[in-house]
Amino acid sequence: MFEGDGTTAGGMSSTAFSESDLLIHSLSYDLDRPVVTFADTGRVVDAREFRDVLSRYVQALKSRNLARGTRVGLISRNRPEVLFVHGAMPFTGLTIVPLHPGGSVDDIAYAIEDAQIEALIFDSSHYHDMARALDGRLPHLNHFLALGPTEIGEDLTKLAESFAPQPLVRLHRDPEEIVRLGYSGGTTGQSKGITFSSRCLLTMMDIMLKEWEWPDEIRHLICSPLSHAGGVIFTPTMVKHGSMIVLPGFDATAVLEAIEKYRINSMLVVPTMIYSLLDHPRLKDYDLSSLEVIYYGSSLISPSRLKEAIETFGPIFFQFYGQAEAPMTVTVMKRADHDPTDLNRLASCGRPVPWVRVQLMDDDDKPVEDGEPGEICVQGPLLMSGYLNKPEQTAEAFAGGWLHTGDVAVRDPDGFLRIVDRKKDMIVTGGFNVYPREVEDVLTSHAAVAAAAVIGVPHERWGEAVKAVVVLRDGAIVSEAELIALVRARKGAVQAPKSVLFTDRIRLSSVGKPDKKALRASFRSTES
Repeated sequence: MFEGDGTTAGGMSSTAFSESDLLIHSLSYDLDRPVVTFADTGRVVDAREFRDVLSRYVQALKSRNLARGTRVGLISRNRPEVLFVHGAMPFTGLTIVPLHPGGSVDDIAYAIEDAQIEALIFDSSHYHDMARALDGRLPHLNHFLALGPTEIGEDLTKLAESFAPQPLVRLHRDPEEIVRLGYSGGTTGQSKGITFSSRCLLTMMDIMLKEWEWPDEIRHLICSPLSHAGGVIFTPTMVKHGSMIVLPGFDATAVLEAIEKYRINSMLVVPTMIYSLLDHPRLKDYDLSSLEVIYYGSSLISPSRLKEAIETFGPIFFQFYGQAEAPMTVTVMKRADHDPTDLNRLASCGRPVPWVRVQLMDDDDKPVEDGEPGEICVQGPLLMSGYLNKPEQTAEAFAGGWLHTGDVAVRDPDGFLRIVDRKKDMIVTGGFNVYPREVEDVLTSHAAVAAAAVIGVPHERWGEAVKAVVVLRDGAIVSEAELIALVRARKGAVQAPKSVLFTDRIRLSSVGKPDKKALRASFRSTES
């Protein structure tokens, strides 16, 4: 029994289990094992050092006399201190608010104001100018804590070094206590603050530990921000006594080199990263035989490109589907479920995990039949507590007692869900509904197409017209007419694009999805 936890023989009825319990357990033995390696510097942190440094950061944060529940923003590139800060939070009672490392000063200021953040932890080597711009702009932002030398606020790293390591002591957190705030990508409107309880995050970790397919000895590559998806996978990896190798960010060459050098056997990516690896001119020069599983999610993947990936890397792909409001894992499609001979299966996001209830609903919140499109609606302990300061939007999201995800899917007789698109991305042209994802899948099946995004643009006669934005593979040539004819032959005239724009890249949102809001805005004033 942990000191002061109040557990009884019948279980944990007198006090709730928390993430601090998981970390204490993970750092209680096998202390010589490497926990994290930073590929850019070569620094290796073993479990003993991680435990001791974590204790120092807990003490440093407590020394600033921040009240329990105080919201603390974090903005940083991938560096060791990010993991120490994340790991310290469950022991301090503070609420962490990860801020996107690609956000502008105005984006970050909006989140700080909306969340009433009182302390900002920032990477001084990259965000010193941003901290300076924010200093004095927001009256409630009273603490600037830098990861490294700084002229703004104080150096949190140096402060932590001034403390001697102490034993980690678990902190009781009520299951419904808000422990984390996240901000949505804002692709369908103003970014919303999403509140996460201890119950929600522990459920997420439980699902990841039990439903995700893990290698026996985990060597996991992180190439996404540690403050977001990269950091989420840290605790499950720790619990399974695995190790992480961290890159500063995603670069296809660096990823391939790291897989070969460190014998990486698992990694988490978004579909655009898979495409970049597939299109790398020297892909075949690297030994990637150590890979056992590639987790992918966050946005829809082209089934044709997924088939190509399976043929290239092997049957090692594992899909997870969730959203910010139901984090990481509502459904999974395991490695054995990926049938490269069935593009409909490869277009699936899998089947629901046992921790949630999932129903496909029509516009009247009535269940739809198999094969009919309906909005994915979810119940269970995985869900957010609500949108910060937005009671009406929270009530709308939970209408009828279900979380309405905004994703429209069809269910096949075997229970696999296939997302056809975001409800708000559906195009209505001449009175007919067109789901962009189905058009995109046809376009990316063409050998010349690397990526595609389909949107509706204003049209005088039809209300909206289907427009395709296409990225070609290096050296490939295809005409607009040929792509339009391909979609017409596969899906009919209604879904065929009226026009195709060829471009070098498709702008992505902060979470790696095609930014269709920005695309639509760019054409709103020019299309007719």
